[in-house]
Amino acid sequence: MKVVIVGGVAGGATAAARLRRLDESAEIVVFERSGYVSYANCGLPYYIGGVITDRAELTLQTPESFWRRFRVDMRVRHEVTAIHPDTKTVDVKNLATGEVFAESYDKLILSPGARPTQPALPGVGIDRLFTLRTVEDTLKLREFIEQHHPRSAVLAGGGFIGIELVENLRDLGLDVTVVQRPKQLLNPLDADMAAFLHAQLREKGVKLMLGRTVEGFAADGDRVNVLIKDEAPLTADMVVLAIGVTPDTALAKDAGLELGIKGSIVVNDRMETSVPDIYAVGDAVQVKHSVTGQDALLSLAGPANKQGRIAADNICGGDSRYLGSQGSSVIKVFDMTIAATGVNEKTARQAGIDCDKVFLSPMSHAGYYPGGKVMTMKVVFEKGTYRLLGAQIVGYEGVDKRIDVLATAIHAGLTGPQLKDLDLAYAPPYSSAKDPVNMAGFMIENLSRGLVEQFFPEDVDALPRDGSATLLDVRTPGEYAAGHAEGFVNLPVDDLREHLAEIPAGKPVYLICQSALRSYIACRILSQHGLRCSHLSGGWRLYEAVMRDRAAAQEALPCGMEK
Repeated sequence: MKVVIVGGVAGGATAAARLRRLDESAEIVVFERSGYVSYANCGLPYYIGGVITDRAELTLQTPESFWRRFRVDMRVRHEVTAIHPDTKTVDVKNLATGEVFAESYDKLILSPGARPTQPALPGVGIDRLFTLRTVEDTLKLREFIEQHHPRSAVLAGGGFIGIELVENLRDLGLDVTVVQRPKQLLNPLDADMAAFLHAQLREKGVKLMLGRTVEGFAADGDRVNVLIKDEAPLTADMVVLAIGVTPDTALAKDAGLELGIKGSIVVNDRMETSVPDIYAVGDAVQVKHSVTGQDALLSLAGPANKQGRIAADNICGGDSRYLGSQGSSVIKVFDMTIAATGVNEKTARQAGIDCDKVFLSPMSHAGYYPGGKVMTMKVVFEKGTYRLLGAQIVGYEGVDKRIDVLATAIHAGLTGPQLKDLDLAYAPPYSSAKDPVNMAGFMIENLSRGLVEQFFPEDVDALPRDGSATLLDVRTPGEYAAGHAEGFVNLPVDDLREHLAEIPAGKPVYLICQSALRSYIACRILSQHGLRCSHLSGGWRLYEAVMRDRAAAQEALPCGMEK
């Protein structure tokens, strides 16, 4: 059996190694257009910033090491230019020599990945305009920085690799501006959670110009002008296009394979395409989202590697199935960690799912143990069934642990209240006896039992201020004086019982505290005295972050234009 693989990164490399482990006699040939195989895209920004110092560390394998260990014929700088399913051959061009030849196959695996989205804008392709997707892109960027010592950079787009690059460019001392059409960075986050990311970037000196439309680029001597709709151009020493990726599927289209959203390759759960004996894996394929059941594109290394393994299994006579993608992700942003899994609130609603949410701000470990840091969690669940849909966490310690627990819970089909039953490891340096994941379960259970009602930051401005409702801030006087929502009267939770007679009966009560713990306690006190209560989920801490983000977005100024 002869297997030809198009693409030697992530899914393609995994498929090749798995094939050999299952079939020692198979002939395996991999064609990779670039000069490198088996590298991690997410690691590339850290080489530019000098965190990874040895370029050899960017790749897990080389063609030579692949041959020594797996006897896989890994040919770099070879581009497959056409697929002929009727003759089971592919046309290949050796990019080093120009030679063109045909290669036969019994089974074909397509792992072409995705290419940086290149908008059809004036100036695309000029000098000092870069993309970051391959090792070659990385080396080109680093060489430019080392030779020209740029002082400023504009990033068009704010996805994962773009944000990682922002951090590394700032660490090199560059003045960095991020500009993009969406009004928030990192699409897996909801706007309320993205507010913490935006605050972190601004604190580190990154300028954010969100909700702006880039209309083109123009060379300006040794600098680049970024043309912004209805605004003055941004001027910088370099520009990086990071507006997303597009499935690289021209080959598949020309070969007559069925295509899906954004031109991605349609596959079944065995990773088989619409054409017999042709499989496809990685960023180029359309998948099912395991939470919504809808078609989706998810450019993540974990799913790509799983798919490569599944394709190899099935080629070798197995029956492995891909269960869909959940979209679990994590990113370091300076000293902050941001993670998500499943779907966010916005995506759930777009999918027609009636959902609810809880916010909480637990410590990363036991409060009495020194060094604990606050994290912010948002857990989204389906109304009525309480099925877990997704989670987002922003913090400084313990974020990756909690998101993985929540990802596992979603995969296992747990409901929100069942989170309280998880038996999670506890020691003061790592957690509290009531882990943040358990706490989320307690909160959702309280909602399911009708023990509490909640409102959210987006509801605060619409609350009645005409006396028809009672608005209480149950923090300390000092906390209240430092900032509070309009119309809310300060009455600390510890003094609440002594002032019950002053709270009008028959009117709804809306409560705010710092993180929503004290307001929940106040709700329980008042509800047992016959009052209908609701408290602000996420508390003043979340509300203030959202409001500050909105204000900062209105005050954003271009590079070199700050007051």
